[in-house]
Amino acid sequence: MPADITVAVAFHSGHGHTARQAAAVARGADAVPGARGDLRDVSRLDAALWEALDAADAIVFGSPTYMGAPSSVFQAFAEATAPVWAARGWRGKLAAGFTNSAGVNGNKDNALVRLAVLAAQHGMVWVPLGLAPGGDYSTSGTAGDPNRLGAFLGAMAQSPSDLGPEAAPPPADLTTAEHLGTEVAELALALARGRSAEVAR
Repeated sequence: MPADITVAVAFHSGHGHTARQAAAVARGADAVPGARGDLRDVSRLDAALWEALDAADAIVFGSPTYMGAPSSVFQAFAEATAPVWAARGWRGKLAAGFTNSAGVNGNKDNALVRLAVLAAQHGMVWVPLGLAPGGDYSTSGTAGDPNRLGAFLGAMAQSPSDLGPEAAPPPADLTTAEHLGTEVAELALALARGRSAEVAR
């Protein structure tokens, strides 16, 4: 049975760490009955990519944070969306974002803001992470808590420079990414079903 909605995960990964995060977002979307996650690597700007993004009900943008900003490969993709922007092709779609860096902070918030601005310029509706920060209290919380890095705008992950993608990001950060995928899929499904009910009246 085909899915009712599709959540495209449009990402770039420099060394494989952000690809693991992207796969977790897609798993979170797949966990919602009636939804399907669709991984799309934006390093290849071909017709299949644009067709998939145009057809998706939601797009989750993802990039590593390099020097406090999205990667140059992701930025090339963002600039290549200009024809879509001119046609208002993604207006009204849901959007969300995730990022990963070697540092615990690494100015990841700045990268997420850039992803949110991209979505806003396209007239998309941004979905925040929707999780309370992990480890807010000294008497509770562990390094294994979801949202251990305390993000609100999107999902953050950390992958230390001396660990390969088979070891990083840690499970807590992948759980956080899965949550984001589920959050987006549930909202996209509710919107699609609400629109269908409205048409059926």
